[in-house]
Amino acid sequence: MKLIAEDGKQRETDCTNTEGAFRIIQSITSPNAEPFKLWLAKVGYERIQEIENPELAQMRMRELYKAKGYSDAWIEKRVRGIAIRDELTDEWKKRDVGAEREYAILTAEISKATFGMTPTEYKEFKGLKKENLRDHMNDLELIFNMLGERVTTEITREKDAKGLPKCKDAAKEGGEVAGSARKDAEKRIGKTILSEENFLDQSEKEKRKQLSK
Repeated sequence: MKLIAEDGKQRETDCTNTEGAFRIIQSITSPNAEPFKLWLAKVGYERIQEIENPELAQMRMRELYKAKGYSDAWIEKRVRGIAIRDELTDEWKKRDVGAEREYAILTAEISKATFGMTPTEYKEFKGLKKENLRDHMNDLELIFNMLGERVTTEITREKDAKGLPKCKDAAKEGGEVAGSARKDAEKRIGKTILSEENFLDQSEKEKRKQLSK
């Protein structure tokens, strides 16, 4: 691919994705690559363990979040949110909705009705790029996000929605329930629930500020 070089000009550059980089590391015969190969073997072994015992995956996920500085209360909500999301996507699969693109369309409907923004718009609002939006939501944002998805699951079942158009209607209705609850909560607590705050570390925030100038 042509990338911008140090001289400011576009130069043809060898590129690879993450999987390709790992394959390259595996093919290197130098002893210097041995630590990386051992790490890849360890990660592969852990993945096999998690397939055999899914509880291990959840335990490791909790440990990762804790290492990043998240509170136990936040982690509990995040884990619960993942379960609710999985239940919803499982329901969509049963109803002739299976492509990632279709999931994205339905998720955008729920988010727009719940928060007034699609996930892409929400990420821009929070100053995020490739990060997972839900990992940068605060407690209340997670709660209303869960509400929208959980109600969508129930509406989808009750209406026996099938196919993208019908599931899209159910997603909008589920999001509207959460959106109405959010607006009511905002009136009662006297402030917006939508937060520009994220969990990026300070060095990353400063770097992005410099790049945006």
